[in-house]
Amino acid sequence: MTPLRQTEPAEASLRAAVAHHRHDPAGRLGAQLALARLWRERGDYRRAGVLLALTLNAAEHTYGPDSPDVAEVCNEWGVLGKYAGHFDRSQALYLRALAICENTYDSDHDTVATLCHNLGGLAHARGAHHEGEPWAARSVSIRTRLHGPDHLLVAADRAAWAALLDGCGRPGDAEIQLRAALTVFQRVHGAEHYEIAVTTHNLAAIQHRRGHHTAAINGYTRALAIKARLLGGSHPDLATTLVNLATAHRQRGDHDQAAPHYARAIAILTPHVTPDHPTLSAARRGLSLSGTEGSYA
Repeated sequence: MTPLRQTEPAEASLRAAVAHHRHDPAGRLGAQLALARLWRERGDYRRAGVLLALTLNAAEHTYGPDSPDVAEVCNEWGVLGKYAGHFDRSQALYLRALAICENTYDSDHDTVATLCHNLGGLAHARGAHHEGEPWAARSVSIRTRLHGPDHLLVAADRAAWAALLDGCGRPGDAEIQLRAALTVFQRVHGAEHYEIAVTTHNLAAIQHRRGHHTAAINGYTRALAIKARLLGGSHPDLATTLVNLATAHRQRGDHDQAAPHYARAIAILTPHVTPDHPTLSAARRGLSLSGTEGSYA
């Protein structure tokens, strides 16, 4: 994820690159994708979506509807849709990209693994864990064959698979995958990295589901601190950790500590996501003390 302090110079540079490549379709496509990704990482989902719609239309016109360039745009727009709550559109975009890539490359290819990973992540966001688990398992299988079990990409796939395993009622298997992934992330990245924050959150979510509220609170608090330092204190990606932290406090009986976290999650998400976004709905339910359970980041 892009640290907040770097986004303004980066945006200016990418805008200049888009203008510079106005007569170069390949260069312009790459610059627009990078700019849309930057906006998405910054939490500006509306502008990212408008730009990706324009970019997909241009890619189809320039390269044809079944080109890998079109698949790349579909994948990026699918990622955005997951964060913004446009789940049906995101799934259609991912599946279109997967069909293109399976037709272009063989089945053991990093791009195919990435799309399987993303389809699993989208199913998790929708709560469709049994639907997503085979996608995540496939991504781990492909990348382990390509890179070996201790590769960073395999670790990322393991972490995503774990979320779905836990949702399928297999928390022990999920914890094994998460701890293996965290070992790789810490070896490669050190202490301050987004993947470490997410994996720490997800290990806390397992403790939360087991009823170990103090351990869950400690893990969520660590994850929230890392995310805030990397992304800034008002980034939409903080919301899931805030909701889970609030819920663990409330379930332990600390209602006064829970309410501010719920309220902060609502304030962060409301300008950026659809009104029925599941994390926003959970925050609203929690603030009214109707309750929710720990979920993955």
